[in-house]
Amino acid sequence: MSPVIVIGAGLAGLAAACHLTGAGYEVTVVERASGPGGRSGQLQLGGFSFDTGPKVLTMPDLISDALRAAGSDLSALGPLKRLDPAYRARYADGSTIMVKGDRESMRQEIADTCGSVDAAAFEEFVTWLRKLYLAEMPHYIDANFDSPLDLLRSPRAAAQLVRLGAFRKLGDAVRSFFHDPRLVKLFSFQAMYAGLAPEKALAIYAVITYMDSIEGVYFPEGGMHAVPQALAAAAEKNGADLRYDSTVESVLRSPSGRVAGVRLSGGETLRADAVVCTLDTPVAYEQLLPDLRPPRAARPGQGDYSPSAVVWHVGVRGMPPAEAAHHNIHFGEQWDESFEALLERGTLMPDPSRLVSVHSLDAPDQAPEGCSSLYVLEPVPNLDTGRIDWKQEAPRMRDRLHGFLGQNGYPDDVVVEELLTPLEWQEQGMAAGTPFALAHTFAQTGPFRPPNVEKRLPGMFFAGSGTVPGVGVPMVLISGKLAAKRVADYLPGGRR
Repeated sequence: MSPVIVIGAGLAGLAAACHLTGAGYEVTVVERASGPGGRSGQLQLGGFSFDTGPKVLTMPDLISDALRAAGSDLSALGPLKRLDPAYRARYADGSTIMVKGDRESMRQEIADTCGSVDAAAFEEFVTWLRKLYLAEMPHYIDANFDSPLDLLRSPRAAAQLVRLGAFRKLGDAVRSFFHDPRLVKLFSFQAMYAGLAPEKALAIYAVITYMDSIEGVYFPEGGMHAVPQALAAAAEKNGADLRYDSTVESVLRSPSGRVAGVRLSGGETLRADAVVCTLDTPVAYEQLLPDLRPPRAARPGQGDYSPSAVVWHVGVRGMPPAEAAHHNIHFGEQWDESFEALLERGTLMPDPSRLVSVHSLDAPDQAPEGCSSLYVLEPVPNLDTGRIDWKQEAPRMRDRLHGFLGQNGYPDDVVVEELLTPLEWQEQGMAAGTPFALAHTFAQTGPFRPPNVEKRLPGMFFAGSGTVPGVGVPMVLISGKLAAKRVADYLPGGRR
């Protein structure tokens, strides 16, 4: 069996490991932390548990795909609950719209809150989203690219996207279905996951809306950290060697200039015919491949990065209000002005929209009895574009978020807390101090995004949010599978 090393036991690396062991390769996963998870880790503070990474889980079939490749199945994840509502959307005028767990209930919710005309438009909107998804997923998301010309390899899918209006602006596309501006916000804010303002993002990114607002949002009984735990267990059971508390210092090369393995920080060397690296792409080139010029978007000062976020993990005494959902989006009134400040001026949103996730609602063991485990997120500029001194601003931000909790009915008697700013994300190895990597501008999407293969160093591959297809749990799981396909093309016949 050909040996392959995966650097990083996050979702992308573990997905790659599952697919590679399933293909018969001898896989070693090297992770600097003491356990699996990467960005999808877990924080324990004073009897409270917090998932430190992604909070919104969609498309569980992609988790199933990786587990199945390693001879397991989705049951390894434990009970998986579809959240209903997926979100509670709270608006500045005091109104609320719930994103319901099934289409008929959502149509009725729109009828009750926005009127019959918008409710009738919802069915047409869902049909449009589904067509977008079916055209994009197999041809442009779950696919490797060797050059921009590969965009033309599926002319029927490309023509379908043009007919569907996928290249107009997302905000305009959603407005073509709905009259109520609250629905426009609700079905276009997902562009922020791609690092773009809804009014400037292309409608192709409505595929993210389809994933969470139509296909549903899920939550594992053990919290989001259960996902990397299940993937790690499956990969290990299928033969992978998981090496924790180990840091890769350099990539070794053979006399012919091919990948030959890695050297760990303690001096130990591990031989391999291929390496899959899941570090943030600019960091990977800086630390492991300093002699190679990175792709344009991964060069210092060249890439356009997504906004960052301040995240407040806070354990509080008391329970959330009865109307609270697992995920709660509080939309600010100054929508366009806030995005202009965030993305163009590099300043804080004047009227920020915020996410509050109450994981202890569906995982009571994440908080002591009578307490709640909260996750509060506010988008902020990344360190490349921002003009903020976070050492000075962090305590003020914390106090604003604390006040926001009380003003919106959440318990605010703080027991434990941890605040993360762009400085902390940068310390964790995330370029520009953002956990959301390169923005999905057109020039950084598909074949224009940093590729998952380094042709100048045969045997070197990448996975994770900094390469194709991009950011988000579904995308990084796919990135692991795409990297495994690259390895199989390079080292055909894993079972040799």
